[in-house]
Amino acid sequence: MFVGQFEHTIDEKGRLTIPARYRDLLKGGVIVTRGFDQNLMVLTVPDFNQIAERINQTSVTDPLARELKRYIFSNAVDVELDGLGRILIPAFLRETAQLESSVEVVGSGSYFEIWSLTNWANQKIKMEDTQTNDQRFIAYDLPL
Repeated sequence: MFVGQFEHTIDEKGRLTIPARYRDLLKGGVIVTRGFDQNLMVLTVPDFNQIAERINQTSVTDPLARELKRYIFSNAVDVELDGLGRILIPAFLRETAQLESSVEVVGSGSYFEIWSLTNWANQKIKMEDTQTNDQRFIAYDLPL
């Protein structure tokens, strides 16, 4: 499971060192795609394939389904973890997520996200609003 948050750097070639604790989880392959919050999502190949299966079950006649397919698949790239534990993030994805040399790598359970420091700071402000969270998350029944 991908948990925690880590500040890392992207080098001039677009390579990002993956946190050491995440690397074993990525041995079956890595897919990077555009996230839904001006960030990137990094998924294992099996998890991406599960999402792809569900998306592909949607109707081709549904305009929103077609938009989702384009959004996910046209922005997805299959990348490999190199011997130093890095992945290459293509320039178009770095631009989409406004990534600069320093980024935040954020665990999200079955996948992790890559954020610009500015966008992550803004996201954290939203997450830290406890009054809003009380209302926003009430519908999720999370028993222990």
